[in-house]
This record gives sequence, C-alpha cells and structure tokens, in this order.
Amino acid sequence: MRIAYLVGEFPSLSETFILNQITGLLEKNCQVDIYGYEPSRTAKLHPDVTNYNLLNHTFYYKNLPKNYFIRLITAFWLFLINFYRAPLLLLRSLDFNQFGHQALSFRLFYAVIPFIGNNKEYDVIHCHFGHNGLLGMNLRHIGALQGPLVTTFHARDITQKLSELGEDAYDALFLESQFLLPISEHWQKKLQKLGCDPSKILVHHMGIDCQKFTFIPRKYDGQGKVEIVSIARLVQKKGIEYGIRAIAHLKKQGYSVRYSVIGNGELYDELNQLISELNLTDSIYLLGWKHQDELLEILNSAHILLAPSVTSSQGDQEGIPVALMEALAMGLPVVSTQHSGIPELVDDGISGYLVPEYDAEALAEKLACLIDEPQGWAEMGEAGRHRVEKDFNIDKLNTALFDVFQSI
Repeated sequence: MRIAYLVGEFPSLSETFILNQITGLLEKNCQVDIYGYEPSRTAKLHPDVTNYNLLNHTFYYKNLPKNYFIRLITAFWLFLINFYRAPLLLLRSLDFNQFGHQALSFRLFYAVIPFIGNNKEYDVIHCHFGHNGLLGMNLRHIGALQGPLVTTFHARDITQKLSELGEDAYDALFLESQFLLPISEHWQKKLQKLGCDPSKILVHHMGIDCQKFTFIPRKYDGQGKVEIVSIARLVQKKGIEYGIRAIAHLKKQGYSVRYSVIGNGELYDELNQLISELNLTDSIYLLGWKHQDELLEILNSAHILLAPSVTSSQGDQEGIPVALMEALAMGLPVVSTQHSGIPELVDDGISGYLVPEYDAEALAEKLACLIDEPQGWAEMGEAGRHRVEKDFNIDKLNTALFDVFQSI
C-alpha cells in the first residue's frame, strides 16, 4: 500500500503520535512518503527518524517568506525554473478564482514544488490536521496528488484554526474525505455539530508503544522531595502557569516538592519570570526538550505527572496529550484537568485526579491528596497502565488504521 502523509513540520519532537503511526505502517510493509515543512528546531531528533531512515522519504514544501514582496519574487523564480517540468500544475496552483487565499498567498504554489516529477498516485492520502486536509484537497484538484483522502482532526484545527478560517471552512473537505478521524469522542461531537456526515466519522485515538514504557509501581516513604513532572510545549493551552502556581500553594503548605517541566516554547521567558517572582527557583526547573532516553530517565524517577491543560485565550485546546499516555503507562498517578478528551484517558479518582481548568488551588489540593496518600499510588498506576494498554496501544491502533486504509 502506498500512502502519502501530509503533516506540518517534520520531524517534530512534540508530535511523536504522527511518527508512531508512520513507523507502524512501515512495519506493515506500506510505502510512506511524508510531505511537510522543514522544522525550525533541528538539534534533537527522535531515534526512530534515523532508525527508519525517514528523512529519505520526506519531501519539503518551499518555505513561504513572510514578506509578501520577497514571496512574490521567489515565486516568480520558482515558476521560471520549474515551468518546463510541470506548466499546467503550476498554472492551476495560481487559480485565484478557485482556490482563493491559498492561491493569492502563493501557499498552494509553494506546496506544489515537491510534487513536481514525483509519482503522484497513492492508495491513501492521510492528512494530519484539518488545514492540511484542505491543502491535500486542493493539491488533488490541481493534479499534484491522486488518491482517496483521509483527514485526522486533533484540536487546534477545529478550535483556534476554525475561528480564523470560519465555521464553514471544512464543508468541502467533509464531502471529499473518505473518512474523518477525530482523535477523541469530544472532537467527534464537534465534527457532527459542524455538519459532517456521521457515517464518515471514525474516532481514532493517538497512541504509544507500551513496550517502550516500563511499568514501575510508584512509592514514597516520606523522605526527600516529591518529584512532580510536566511534559509540554510552553504555550498557553498547556497551562504550565497554573502548574507553577499550584506548586507555590504546596510550598506555602509546607510540602517538599521538586517540579520539572520538560519542553520549550514561546512562554519560556514569561514562565521563568513567574518562577522568580514566586521565589520558586529552588523548586521549579524548566529543562527544555529532551531526547526520548533522557525523558524516560526523568519519568522513571518521578512520582507524579502534572498536566494542567486549559483552553487558550484564542480558543485553542488539547487533543489527548501523549505525555499523559506515557506517564500512565509507566505507572505514574496523574493530576490533570477536565479538558477536551482528557477524561477519555484519565479516570478521575481511579488513575489520577481531574480538576476544572485554570484552578491552581484545585491542582494543589489534588497534588496534596496524592502526597498524603502514597499507599494508593501503585493501584492508581495499575489502573492507568491498563487503560493505556486497552485503548491507547499504538500496535492495536495502527492495525485498526491499516484496516481502515485497506477498506478504502
């Protein structure tokens, strides 16, 4: 089976769920070509990118200059040097009447370049995120790609992105996609509300390779600091601000904790300043991105995972954070929020605790409950591991995805 993957940046350390799907399909003897943008961060690569030689099967769109004049001049040059190879393809990508903003902005034109001279026929075109689905749909219209379309919806694409594009932005995509694969029941309901045919919608969770995450029953004897960890991009919807404020509440109550945040992002300086203002520099550490091996080492020695997700001021939301799946698989009790699809993964009071969004005091209260009752951690960890193995096991999910593709 020959499959095209249309994604954003690739490879991306914050989107291992896409990588897990691609490697799973390769294990099933599929041929996978990846189309996306070169990542802005190139320092760290997931080992599987190298193990599966994925960069040799990755084709990059031309980066779109922010300055429109430079974009125009570059487009003219690209047109001249590629016109003899695919004149109709290039001209169709500039059809302003049919493709509107994607043509006027030259976004479609820049995206066409990696398809010139390549075999355009695929058994499935799988687009991750709705806006990449729109791009895939238009690339099919101009003849850059051929094959049935499948679109996976995550979160930002039907929250913040939809507010930018308009509520009817995906109407044509709903009609043209063979299947729509929301990653949670929460987003399934949103797609139905937007008018998508329910018979086309299949909930398909993202997942993890459970074999890579060793289950360790968590214990605490009351000696030393309780190790709390978050794994998140430093953006508003991850709610790290509320995690920091929750730790401040715990410290005031006399709890001895160390809070490590793995990840980076636009809020790094702002969060660092908050840590200083709250006099927590001896308790909270922003560690940046880590390799998978480094991440596992940190999780192995952690006691509790904190995932304080919130809806951002722009309306952006989470899907179901992969970091939560990894932590539960490793036996960590978790504290998170009643946000998006998280309640589909975390059973409140069974594998962890869920509190309302934006509530640092409630986060602190549930963290304190866990610290005060460490005898319950092992049972919580077992419940979490069971849930991940049952519903978020990448092997099972990739088999289900393969079956969907075969049915097409």
